[in-house]
Amino acid sequence: MSFCRDCLADAPDTAKRCPACGSPRLARHPELDRLTIAHVDCDAFYATIEKRDNPSLVDRPVIVGGGKRGVVAAACYVARTYGIRSAMPMFEALRRCPQATVVKPNMAKYSKVGREVRRAMLSLTPLVEPLSIDEAFLDLTGTERLHGMSAARVLARFAAQVERDLGITVSIGLSANKFLAKIASDMDKPRGFAVLGQDEAAAFLAGKPVGFIYGVGAVSAAKLAADGYRLIADLQRADEQDLIRRYGEEGARLWRLARGIDARNVDPERDTKSISAETTFERDIGDFRPLEQHLWDLTERVSARLKANALAGSTVTLKLKSADFKTRTRARALGHPTQLAARIFAAGRDLLAHEVGTTRFRLIGVGVSHLEDSAGDDLADLIDRRAAEAEHAVDRLRAKFGRDAVVKGLALEDD
Repeated sequence: MSFCRDCLADAPDTAKRCPACGSPRLARHPELDRLTIAHVDCDAFYATIEKRDNPSLVDRPVIVGGGKRGVVAAACYVARTYGIRSAMPMFEALRRCPQATVVKPNMAKYSKVGREVRRAMLSLTPLVEPLSIDEAFLDLTGTERLHGMSAARVLARFAAQVERDLGITVSIGLSANKFLAKIASDMDKPRGFAVLGQDEAAAFLAGKPVGFIYGVGAVSAAKLAADGYRLIADLQRADEQDLIRRYGEEGARLWRLARGIDARNVDPERDTKSISAETTFERDIGDFRPLEQHLWDLTERVSARLKANALAGSTVTLKLKSADFKTRTRARALGHPTQLAARIFAAGRDLLAHEVGTTRFRLIGVGVSHLEDSAGDDLADLIDRRAAEAEHAVDRLRAKFGRDAVVKGLALEDD
């Protein structure tokens, strides 16, 4: 079965181009019209948005990040040809591609686009399980009568609509379960549409290293290799009970996933666990005042993301990394959940005050967890109505005139 991803017209299985519009972008697979579980992933999300908003960057390598000692938040596909990837130190990224354009992250803007993509997903099915700001699982089982077409065609139409209406692109993986759909979405990036059927899963996975299975990190992969399980094919040959005796429930999970078996449902109630932000300094910092100023900037970023996603949290966590790369985290529970920068900062500042002394730090971060839905008018912030109203007023001004339209008091003071 084949169809055109651009105009959705049927195409012969032997066709190289669409007979209706001439496009070479044909979707073709024996199970194409039967599969209904999808993973949708926006392509180089942050960098693509920056290129959309600044056309002069379209053909240039773009890195979203900042500071020589910071890390890459995102890299466009041009930048990736130089070996640049997310979480790479900025100095290494710029060494590999000194001509790259570096753009500071704008999380409020990215969150807004992410919400628009999410709304478009929800128009396809209520079974949308967000994984992050720019990716989600979808279950389109039983929606064929609603849309008048198969899940595969609905997803192809969705990808075209996102590209047309939002100016960004997505890659789609379609399969029989979440594990295989996630694998498929990485097979044809960018603007991809890949199908991985259940019948072909075991053969496809056999030659992959065991670390290809989600949840198997470097340490676990090394242990598995020491036990004789280097490739997924080795797990496929293993007896399930032997794996369970060795690794407990993890052994059963590995046995199933090695065969492409995944019974997890797409869960629309899956919660975001936390929202956080961090920064790495150009030079190590030991004094309270400059650390406090960095904490305030990060707090405003976290608050903006909470508000953009209509969330509030009741635990604030401070993260510090010392000059010798040792990490310490400190947490404080709030009386009520909040999304206000002032309340998050107050808790983080108190935690910071107890950590500053003889140690110099290279990184500071702050996060909010134990999240719940908020209408921006939650019990958390009814406690201090004036402060809440003032902060939301600032947010509205910044949304209209830009972040620098209002600079709050702490940011105006000198180091």
